[in-house]
Amino acid sequence: MKQEILRKAEEYRDYVAQTLSEMVKIPSYSGKEEAICKRIKEICEDAGFDEVRTDKLGSVIARIGNGPKSIAFDAHIDTVEIGDPDQWEKEPFSGLIADGLVHGRGSSDQKGGAASMITAGRILKDINYNGQFTIYFTFTVMEEDCDGMCWKYLIEEEKLKPDFYVSTEPTSTRIYRGHRGRMEMMVRLKGISAHGSAPERGESAAYKAARAALAMEKLNKDLQPDEDNFLGKGTIVVSQIDVKGPSQCAVPDQAMLYLDRRLTWGEDADLAIGQVKEYIGKALDCPPEEIDVTMPEYTKRGYRDYDYSQELYFPTWKMDADHPLVESGVDAYKTLWGKDPVVDKWTFSTNAVATTGRHKIPAIGFGPGDESQAHAPNEINRIEDLVICAAFYAMLPYSLEKRI
Repeated sequence: MKQEILRKAEEYRDYVAQTLSEMVKIPSYSGKEEAICKRIKEICEDAGFDEVRTDKLGSVIARIGNGPKSIAFDAHIDTVEIGDPDQWEKEPFSGLIADGLVHGRGSSDQKGGAASMITAGRILKDINYNGQFTIYFTFTVMEEDCDGMCWKYLIEEEKLKPDFYVSTEPTSTRIYRGHRGRMEMMVRLKGISAHGSAPERGESAAYKAARAALAMEKLNKDLQPDEDNFLGKGTIVVSQIDVKGPSQCAVPDQAMLYLDRRLTWGEDADLAIGQVKEYIGKALDCPPEEIDVTMPEYTKRGYRDYDYSQELYFPTWKMDADHPLVESGVDAYKTLWGKDPVVDKWTFSTNAVATTGRHKIPAIGFGPGDESQAHAPNEINRIEDLVICAAFYAMLPYSLEKRI
């Protein structure tokens, strides 16, 4: 089986590169994925998947096999925008294949994983997979705007809850077993307006916002890593400050701070909100309960004209190194290439905040390309990574069958 999977993956080297190139050529910003999803559906049908459908939110779900256990391989197929076009050396949607690389926006984040998934599906069909797993390949939408919401919808509305989950976000073909969670918070502060010629008559919300921002800087320094220091410390960043008053010649009476909080293992929303209240309360010399801190709600209409929403809270997750799924990933890698993989974690967040952080489905990550390519100009992916990942995805169900 090892030799057959490796042979097929190599046979499909040009196919996986061309598939990625074609996907890169189709712009697919969050909420505008209709064209790419339509094309992915056609490619999966041409590849012979047993079932291909599109959910109400817009994600494409392809299936191979009909076993009693289930595993999902996931790639989000939306991308961020290109940013400053002058920073791109090649046209961002060229999909150029050259020198062992595929160029363009989304090549690593994260259409490369999608191309390898489709290729793995072809391999599994070629070798007539008929094992213990129903294997889902999910090509999900709106991740860049709200990571995990697509899977929250699949699990809670469509009732698709696999036994195991694999994110194909870029890992440089390493096995990842966790990442920090995150949440967003909004702090609202009140002042008392007065004419700008007599600021002593008022109470400036701007100065309160300044002291609150410095309090967040102190909180960030005080945050501690998780117990085993695998995920590292949490962080907090003031990403926006907005101050308003009756006029430009007045003491401002309203201020808003927007916070990006990264959560390590053992930290959750209640803890994070309590810390913000405590630190700002001290800075402003008032009781913590008087500080107005809320967690915003995200709502967006997808390309299928369906609205869905969730609070902007994305729970932390990590798997033990000896979990059967992690061990199966290591086994699959060693079986194929005769050496131990690097086992690590992401710096950024993925759809696993929903599958694993929220719904406790065991997960690992394994994807083509480098994390550093995400959201960067001149994005690329290595064709060799695409081939490696296609083989790994095809092998993993066989390795996992030995442990369940």
